[in-house]
Amino acid sequence: MLLLSAASGAADTFVFLCVGQVFAGVMTGNLVLLGASAAGAGEDGVALKVVVALAAYFCGVAGGALMAGRGFRVPALLWVEVVLLGAAAVLWGLELVTSYGERLGLLALVAVAMGVQGRVRVTPTNYFTGTLTSLAGRVALRELRGGDGWVLGRLVAVVAGAAVAALAERWWSPGAALGAVVMAAGALVLETVPARGRFRPGKGKPRPDRGNPAGAA
Repeated sequence: MLLLSAASGAADTFVFLCVGQVFAGVMTGNLVLLGASAAGAGEDGVALKVVVALAAYFCGVAGGALMAGRGFRVPALLWVEVVLLGAAAVLWGLELVTSYGERLGLLALVAVAMGVQGRVRVTPTNYFTGTLTSLAGRVALRELRGGDGWVLGRLVAVVAGAAVAALAERWWSPGAALGAVVMAAGALVLETVPARGRFRPGKGKPRPDRGNPAGAA
């Protein structure tokens, strides 16, 4: 979950910096941008990018749900995500994305990947407002749980992933999309190694927070 959270931060930062002022996984932010664009604020063309991101994310979530419903396990979903992110990284790294339409296609690839990631685990790894809300509430009420270290870790991971992508974009722009691929691939490797000795929720250790205030309650 830490690696997937970092991959989310890296993917969103890559899209925001390189595709232009939208997000691949943070749909709340995209909805705000859509409203602002409808009122005439922001860059030209943002509304279309947001619509593409929303539609692609929806397709990714729907595809992930169908795969899970038909018995595909987590590694299969992660394989799909890694392939999509890898395709986006290759297209960007080889400088094959040159037109506005191609940028929209690149955005769609990454947004579909983030939608699939949203179905990998019940615990969120690509949206964090609820996670932060739940943690802040427990801090205020002095009701911290043993699993809250993992909750804080996911918040730190998304920041770290975003920082990695931003630094890559600054120092070597063709590699700006690689961070998300590497982190998602790392999660895939961890998911496919033998389970002996690994942390499994529900076996004597607290589950990480699900990131939903109502669900946490």
